[in-house]
Amino acid sequence: MAPGRRDRKKAMTRKALADAALELFLARGYDNVTVKEIAEAADTAVATLFAHFPNGKEALVLDDSTERAASLTTAVRERAGGVSALDALHAFFAARAPFADDLPAEYRRRMDLIMGTPALRAYARTVWIACQDTLAVLLAEAAGRAEPDDSLHVLARYVLETPDLASARPDRQAALAEAFEHLKKGWPGL
Repeated sequence: MAPGRRDRKKAMTRKALADAALELFLARGYDNVTVKEIAEAADTAVATLFAHFPNGKEALVLDDSTERAASLTTAVRERAGGVSALDALHAFFAARAPFADDLPAEYRRRMDLIMGTPALRAYARTVWIACQDTLAVLLAEAAGRAEPDDSLHVLARYVLETPDLASARPDRQAALAEAFEHLKKGWPGL
């Protein structure tokens, strides 16, 4: 069923706020833009901004973990036959920012903003870590277990921390590959 008028209007307001924020952040820098300026640029009130993005400025660029959890689920559940869950997750992260080399220019500018802004980078890490329980369940499924044990929760956390750690290295792709090789040694068969 198609979304109703109210849902469409909410989605348009969210998009207007997120677009205005990104444009202002790219033009002037994240720290030089206020939520009031973002609300004005999107022709809304500050209260409306916080109604749509209760987590504040960071959420305007990174929103919540819904897309991330869905993407992780797809990466693990729809991996090709014979591909381990950890290999699928490595490929998943390698194809995303900041590891992929072939990103569209606009997406690369957004990624550079996130990587160069401590508050945004920290928030991005927080949003990924929020997927820990989801990933632990996916890893349990991949291991043929009914539910994740403590070791799979640990693995999920390591997997979700790996992109942040690897992205700080001079050769991001090599660091990501090396991290996943170590994870595969610690959790063989996954």
